[in-house]
Amino acid sequence: MTVDIYQVDAFSSHLFKGNPAAVCLLNEWLPDETLKSIAAENNLSETAYVIARDDHFELRWFTPTVEVSLCGHATVATALVLFDELKYENSIIRFQTKSGELTVRKDNNFYLLNFPANDPTEVTDYPNELIEALHCKPVKVLKGKTDYMVVVETQREVELLQPNHTLLRGIKVRGVIVTAVGDEVDFVSRFFAPGSGVDEDPVTGSAHTMLIPYWAKKLGKEAFYAKQLSARGGTLKCKLLGDRVEIGGAAKLYMKGQLFLP
Repeated sequence: MTVDIYQVDAFSSHLFKGNPAAVCLLNEWLPDETLKSIAAENNLSETAYVIARDDHFELRWFTPTVEVSLCGHATVATALVLFDELKYENSIIRFQTKSGELTVRKDNNFYLLNFPANDPTEVTDYPNELIEALHCKPVKVLKGKTDYMVVVETQREVELLQPNHTLLRGIKVRGVIVTAVGDEVDFVSRFFAPGSGVDEDPVTGSAHTMLIPYWAKKLGKEAFYAKQLSARGGTLKCKLLGDRVEIGGAAKLYMKGQLFLP
């Protein structure tokens, strides 16, 4: 059995930047253990699996160790494959996922995701290991559906973080966002998810479903440019749309080929 596979650098207009994701085209769902094994073998922060249906696509995402309910950069990568490689002709791609219906449209070289907003709530009962692991001085700590979000004072503090991933791995969330006002963009962030098999994710679209509503309230605006300050780095165009968010980014195809499965 063969499976077509693509690798795409998402949230960047240049190769070797942004966040790499694999995209596998399936006719029907393979066993979950096979999906997990492929993702582990790819060893990228996400592998996306997509199946064409009559008027939509089914989409799932796996890290090297777990399935996740929402992933932005692998959705951007999938949109590039469908729009640019397979020449999908509709103006909007509709995905059915574990987070409900998600859409992507293409605007010139940007792929614009429409995701549900995840408005975080400030918390005070977070584990002590959270701040101990980050070695930072939080302005506040918030929590969304799957992640903690730690706000610090400056972009420089975000840049200098050297987290203890062993401590973070023991915290029972998908991941931890650290964010601050940006020096040259509206806000910056980094995302750590060692408990989900990814010590630091290069660019995390799903994290911006929390970041956008938070910074909209804080900055009193609804449209933003944001940067994720990982080693690879990435730039995102963001907008609050009521209870939804729009997250846009460029992408570049790196590789395509076939998997040979038993």
